[in-house]
Amino acid sequence: MPDPFADAGPAEAGPDQIQEAARRLAQGRLVAFPTETVYGLGADAENPEAVARIYAAKGRPSDHPVIVHLSPDTDPGYWAASIPAQAQRLMEAFWPGPLTLILPRAARIPDAVSGGQDSIGLRCPSHPVAQRLLRAFASLKPHGCGGVAAPSANQFGQVSPTRADHVRDEFPHLDAQALMILEGGASKVGIESTILDLSRLDRGIGPVLLRPGHVTAAQIAGVLGEAPALPDSMAPRVSGSLKAHYAPRTPVSLVDAGALVALLREGAAGGRDRRLAVVVLDAAPYAAPPGIDWVVLPADPAVYARRLYALLRDLDEAGYDRILLQRPPAGPAWQGVNDRITRAAAAFG
Repeated sequence: MPDPFADAGPAEAGPDQIQEAARRLAQGRLVAFPTETVYGLGADAENPEAVARIYAAKGRPSDHPVIVHLSPDTDPGYWAASIPAQAQRLMEAFWPGPLTLILPRAARIPDAVSGGQDSIGLRCPSHPVAQRLLRAFASLKPHGCGGVAAPSANQFGQVSPTRADHVRDEFPHLDAQALMILEGGASKVGIESTILDLSRLDRGIGPVLLRPGHVTAAQIAGVLGEAPALPDSMAPRVSGSLKAHYAPRTPVSLVDAGALVALLREGAAGGRDRRLAVVVLDAAPYAAPPGIDWVVLPADPAVYARRLYALLRDLDEAGYDRILLQRPPAGPAWQGVNDRITRAAAAFG
């Protein structure tokens, strides 16, 4: 099968495309753009009708919040009712970058971006195309604080896109007038941002890690001096928090390394006429039996994350009957990866 990890692609969007994309956002239209995590499906975060177009295109439930993306020059205080000291320290440490902060939503901001909640998710992406787009869009706003609501640019619950061609595959029914797609190469992080809730500090509830990602709990603790808590029943709803999410079309199962070898050797993974893709760490354990293709990923959490979604899409296209994923280590560095693949497998019971 072709190399699923190739990053080669068209050159990133130029100045004229950036300006056209910013104008389209200002007109209430949709623009897909690259970030360091995944590609986002963007609309003017202050325009409820434009945000509704995101939900309609994705088939996304209206109570499922989206994240507002800001340029490095934009004042987050325009969007949040308050910026606590903890948030300020995290912004200084990790913005621009793959960290989303959940803060109290400013009254001026429509609740369409928050799924009706009184909180808001804010992020400042580091991808240069995203930053140029966000700056250009903000310049068209009278207050200069434009923000772009942008969940991942895929059908709801499916594998997030890490290249522009993935976005095209997700929305074949939307032509270039309905959806402009900016090129930016392959996303370098490859999984969605870490989400940290700071919206309830005034109620005595400290930082809560709602979605793990590239910015780890240990890194957050190093800045704040306290480890974030696990999600509680009263935590805000956030992107990517459903039990089943990030799923390819092909059924996925997680299998421990020892059980994986035994399963395949005993032939319990399926009949001879079934094709299986088995994703393992570092090396294939033995020669592949008929109908089984080994796919080897490095036992490096950052590299694994960067390659994961493109790989799942390529395995979908290859027509396998099932994908078996060797369960990665359980250490803190693997928390983001394990979160995504556990939710992907949950979609298949």
